[in-house]
Amino acid sequence: MAGKLMHALQYDSYGGGVAGLKVFNLYFFRYRIDCSSEVVSYYFLITVVAFHVQVPVPSPKNNEVLVKLEATSLNPVDWKIQKGMIRPFLPRKFPCIPATDVAGEVMEVGSGVKNFKAGDKVVAVLSHLTGGGLAEFAVASEKLTVKRPQEVGAAEAAALPVAGLTALQALTNPAGLKLDGTGKQANILVTAASGGVGHYAVQLAKLGNAHVTATCGARNIDFVKSLGADEVLDYKTPEGAAFKSPSGKKYDAVIHCANGIPFSAFEPNLSEDGKVIDITPGPKAMWTYAVKKVTMSKKQLVPLLLIPKAENLEFMVNLVKQGKVKTVIDSKHPLSKAENAWAKSIDGHATGKIIVEP
Repeated sequence: MAGKLMHALQYDSYGGGVAGLKVFNLYFFRYRIDCSSEVVSYYFLITVVAFHVQVPVPSPKNNEVLVKLEATSLNPVDWKIQKGMIRPFLPRKFPCIPATDVAGEVMEVGSGVKNFKAGDKVVAVLSHLTGGGLAEFAVASEKLTVKRPQEVGAAEAAALPVAGLTALQALTNPAGLKLDGTGKQANILVTAASGGVGHYAVQLAKLGNAHVTATCGARNIDFVKSLGADEVLDYKTPEGAAFKSPSGKKYDAVIHCANGIPFSAFEPNLSEDGKVIDITPGPKAMWTYAVKKVTMSKKQLVPLLLIPKAENLEFMVNLVKQGKVKTVIDSKHPLSKAENAWAKSIDGHATGKIIVEP
């Protein structure tokens, strides 16, 4: 497909939010004229639509596949990269096409590719260093691409990489949960349980035979219960803000998916060697992690750094295929209106995952 162009959404510098995606807002201007005793007001409406660029379709290099995208999932890390919040760890080259979680059909394969051919339906994790998901085509590394069975839709699959793998890694590694249910029953708290990572974490924890307490907003209590949570707290109530289990249980692990809550808020409700696994650790969390390590505290804060692996992604895809885990989609947006999906992600109140479709 060398020489062909595709539609994409991109930004040219750090910051700017939705406006940085070359999106212009709708403005009303009022012009007032005093004429004798009358006041005449004129309203002018200016509408400027989003500017979506056309760029060359990328070519797959060694061990890469070119994918015609059918669905792309947004994650908070996408707009945090744009904002420059994690610039020291994930520096960006501009212009940048954001988003990394994609599903689609293989169109071409680069040299050295052994496991895929044109026509294969796949789900992939693109590099956070380069992005590329908000476009019609993207190149993905073979080692972070897996086949997608026909039982799993493109949107369901595209939602899995960052959110699903974060939940899986948090529960099986630091928390030590065995998802076949053979281990000792653990008491797990999941914060922001109606969000992308949270809604997967609740379901996976129940597969591991855990007792799950979850927090969310009042409007999502029934939804989180439907995912399998044993106890659900409204985070705006005194009980929810204190993270106290209604049954009095102490937590062996907290899958902490919310922002702005310190370790000290959880500590009274942790078991003797309980852990708070922070999926979005900031400077304060890293400081707490260091202090707890130095003081050899039994109660620990564990900052989580996602390490995507194809075998884990394949595991998640198969759980969806088997009906053991479901992807909940908050909303779908066409690529031509991807700025609306971006704004919704920044707002932070999505239930499940936000999907963009070319």
